[in-house]
This record gives sequence, structure tokens and C-alpha cells, in this order.
Amino acid sequence: MRVKTAALIAAATIGIAIAENVVELEWNITYTTANPDGLFERQVIGVNGGWPPPAVNLTEGDRVIIKTTNHLTEGTSLHAHGMFQNNTNHMDGPVGVTQCAIPPNGSFTYNFTVDQVGTYWIHSHAKGQYPDGLRSPFVIHAKNETHGASYDQDITIPLSDWYHTPIIDLNKRFMSLANPSGAEPVPKSALMFDTQNATLAFSPGKTYRLRFVNMAAFAAFHVWIEGHTMRVIEVDGVDTEEYETEGISLTAAQRVSVLVTARNDTGGAAFPIVGAMDTDMFDTVPSDLNPNVTSYIIYNNYSTSADDLPTPALLDAFPPFDDTQLVPSIPLAPYNGDHNITLDVLFDVLADGSNYAMFNTQTYLTPDTPPIFTAMTTGANATDPSLYGSATNSFVVPYLVGVEMVINNYDAGKHPFHLHGHTFQVLGRSSEDAGPYDPSNIAFSQPIPANPMRRDVIQVPPNGHVLLRFFSDNPGVWLFHCHIEWHILSGLVAQIIEAPLQMQERLVIPSFVSDECAAQQISTSGNALGNTGSRLYDFKGYHSGPGFLPAGFTAKGYVGMVMSVVSAFLGMGVICWYGITEVKEAAEEAAAAEAEGEKVDGVAVVREL
Repeated sequence: MRVKTAALIAAATIGIAIAENVVELEWNITYTTANPDGLFERQVIGVNGGWPPPAVNLTEGDRVIIKTTNHLTEGTSLHAHGMFQNNTNHMDGPVGVTQCAIPPNGSFTYNFTVDQVGTYWIHSHAKGQYPDGLRSPFVIHAKNETHGASYDQDITIPLSDWYHTPIIDLNKRFMSLANPSGAEPVPKSALMFDTQNATLAFSPGKTYRLRFVNMAAFAAFHVWIEGHTMRVIEVDGVDTEEYETEGISLTAAQRVSVLVTARNDTGGAAFPIVGAMDTDMFDTVPSDLNPNVTSYIIYNNYSTSADDLPTPALLDAFPPFDDTQLVPSIPLAPYNGDHNITLDVLFDVLADGSNYAMFNTQTYLTPDTPPIFTAMTTGANATDPSLYGSATNSFVVPYLVGVEMVINNYDAGKHPFHLHGHTFQVLGRSSEDAGPYDPSNIAFSQPIPANPMRRDVIQVPPNGHVLLRFFSDNPGVWLFHCHIEWHILSGLVAQIIEAPLQMQERLVIPSFVSDECAAQQISTSGNALGNTGSRLYDFKGYHSGPGFLPAGFTAKGYVGMVMSVVSAFLGMGVICWYGITEVKEAAEEAAAAEAEGEKVDGVAVVREL
């Protein structure tokens, strides 16, 4: 890492020089091998030949430059999760949305100023890569910390689930005829500090800021420290008033900072820090899965031998933690709900036999033209959501209004939803099984607070709902998606096209961003298909994904049909062989046609995110 100070000249009307600290990083994204759970060595995606990738630590106001070179065999990207990217929407990272993939042997320079503070992380936003290892904490230290006088040391603790098989291979079965119920692959283990049984030295009487970062693909975590209490002081980059608790919970992509004061009465001792995956989210819990990961707080050079470290105590229930009770340190009254967006979360088997995730009955498909370019090149028509493609779940939001988002979860699972480019206010969250939001009969347990909790990831309860609001002061194209990686891959994604006319006035996209697309023959103008001028509203050939099954089919029924077919195949011998071969050849032909850019009816476009 290279750090230097650059003198930047302010606007002529100001006429003064402003010193800006510049942090330069060189990230060569490479394959390597790792065995972090001690169970299986596998190929992972690392940085500069090593794994885990280095944590990024910055100071408020720094300009960070990440010179990224792709040494993988497929495209990649980087997304600094939680960064607002004011006037740098093209640095946000999701492939097919704000940039094209960095191709093999290609490079891309991320360059933006961090005018926020708090705990974030950086990860690939391409083809489900980050669970294969391309993710790391991204922390921005305030020049004047809100709680800086309250602690002596600052420690970042990454959490994650861990798979032994590459995501691209797991996804082939996840999105297939063999999995009509949509059961997500269950991780093989859990990690803390990117390992297991890590130790952390505490000095009696000192107070520590522990920044927990959940970088999991799927699992939420419950976290507690035996013999110690926690005081929450930050979530997702938003400082909060101190909130004492026996434990915390973090969905995938959430971050929580806590203060922990070391004991004075321990002598030499070790106390477990336990991270327990929320197995309620798993369709099945394998008998050989250990859902917990443990690290240890060590006092006075206590032995770190595995034989001497204590076994965590069993709990009857996880410590309760309700993040909606947190109070931001900087008060902000609820925004008005001037502009409304309702998203219904649905899962269903579609006509190709796979189980898809959907908002409002539409699964997300990557458009031919990244929507940042559609917004920038279509003039006054950029406010028309149809130009972004019917399969992109695009919502155009006007400038400087309060945007109310209602998320109705019609699924029996929990979902962590993330909004790029903003934090949102959480005005309320229902209990489980409360059903969809009804403004005349709000099922929230508490009234809307005067200073609602703010964050950038919120868990929506099973068969319940949340009410969110944000202020549209950041022109750009911002994704809203479930942060369970399996659900991104299966289409639980929407696009907020925020103030596109103001985008055209303010955003300056460097030529290398569009050149990267042009080199891959990807359109950088016009509608979702790349049509411009008199053909701006021409969507002939546009593919909106598989249709629905005939009425009466359900996932359960589909399983029954598939099993019947399998049983029949078992009795068909040679006929079965030829039938499978024909299906395989047809699939290969379709894949080849897609690779050549053809639109194939009934074949879903691979999501680039």
C-alpha cells in the first residue's frame, strides 16, 4: 500500500488549496489455495497471490485508488459495500449495472473519495464470486470518532460461512431441474477471523471496539462473548447511542461495532467468542455440520493450546437483539413518503424447471446495456422505466424526494436486503407471519420512532414485511437486492434509477469505463437492448426470462413429476441414455448460442452480478 498527500486545487471561486490524502492499492486478483476450516484445501480467489485479501483501512476524507488486474479465467469486479459513491456511480462495481466485467488479463482502476466513516467491506460483485474468497473488511476511521474517547483499541472481526465447492459449480445444481424447491446449498463450516479457534489478547480494564463484519454468502450469525457484555455503538456505518446487550445478530452483509470492557477479576483465563450460524435459514442441517465458530479472549498470557481452551457453554436460546431499537447518534426525523415503491418477494418454479427468485413476479436478468449508460444517453427519455428493460425491475425515482419502500416477504425464509448508494431509515418491521404491509393496520410492535434506526442492510422476517425510507439526493443507478448470494443468482434484484436527468448533468464517466465495455462488444448507449435514435423503443428480440408453469403446478408437484420421470427413466435403459444425451446436446447448443449473443427462448440469461 502506498500513501501520499496530493495538493488539490479547489474551485476558482474558492481559490484555496485543499490537502487530500491519497491511498494507492494494487490488487492483482488471482487464484490460490486455502484451508481455513482445517477440513479441506480448495482453490480460492485471493489478492496478490495470497488469501485472505488484505483488509482496507482508511481515514475519513481519503481518496482511495485501487488498481485492479484480473488474473482469473472469468470476469470480475469490486464493490465497496456501503459506499455512497456520490458523483462516482461508475465506481460502484456491480457488473452489468455500473460497469462491465474486468475481463481476464484486463484491468480497472477504482478511484473515489471516502467521505463516510464506519465499518464496511469490499467484495466481488460478479457471478457470485465473493463466497470463493474475494471479500475483505473496508474500514473508514473518523477524524473525530463519536465514541473515540470510549475505547483503547480497535479490532475488526470478519465472520463468514465457508463452502468446499466453487460457487459456480454449486449454482449449476442450485439453478436446475434437480432442485425445484430452490433449496440453497448449505455451507460446510463457519469462520471468524477467516479461520477457527483464533485468539485475541485482552488487557484488564481496557475497552475494545470490536467491529463484526458478516461476509457470508448465506448465513446470518448470532454472536456473544462469555463473561462479557457488549455495548453497540455502530451499525452499517451509522453511529448509535450505546445499547447494552448480551449478544448481537448479523445477517449476511451487516456490520455491528460493539464496545467490550475487559474484566479486572480474571487472572489468567480464556473466554469464548461464539459465532453461531442461524440454521433456521437452512432447508436441511447436515449431521456433520458444526454451525458454530469460536475464537477466544485471552487474559494474562493464558495458554492458547487447544487442550486448555474452554468449550463454549450450551445456550437454551440466543441472546435477544432487535436492531430497530437502536438510536442513531445524529438524529434524523422520518422522511416523508413522497414516492412509493412496493416490492413483493416471491419464489417459484418457472417454465425451464428451475426455481427463481422474483420481485413482483419478475426475476432479474442482466440487460445488454448497463443501465448507467441507458440513463446517461437517452436524454429526457431516461425517466421512462421501460427503457431499462422489463426484466430488470427498474424504478425511476425523482430528485430530492422521500422514497418509501415496502418490502412484503411472501417466502417462509428470512431475507437480508441491501440498498446501494444510501442508508435507509427502518420505520418498522413486522413480526414473523404478519403478512403484507397494510397502512391501515400496521403490524409493527412499536410506533414509528422520531429518530429511526438507519443502516444499509435489513432483515425481512418470514411472511412479514418492513417499511423503509430514504432521501433521493444521490443521482445514480443503485441496486436493491437480497444479499444471500444464491438469491442474487436466482434473480432477487431490482434497480433504483435515481434522478437520471441530474445524473446527466453531474456524472462524468471516464472513457476507460465505456472502453472496457466496447472491447467486450457490450453496448454503452440506448435502451436495454442497445437500440438508439428512432429505435429507442424497439425491444424486438428482448428476452424477459422463462415464463410461468401452467396453472396448478407447484414446486411440490414439480418434484413429484420429476421423480416420476426419473423412475420411468430407470426402466427405460437405452432409451433413457439417448434421451438424456439429446437433452444435454440441446442445452449445449443453447449455451453456445447464448455465448454468440443469440436470444434463445426458454433459456435464462446468466446474471452477471
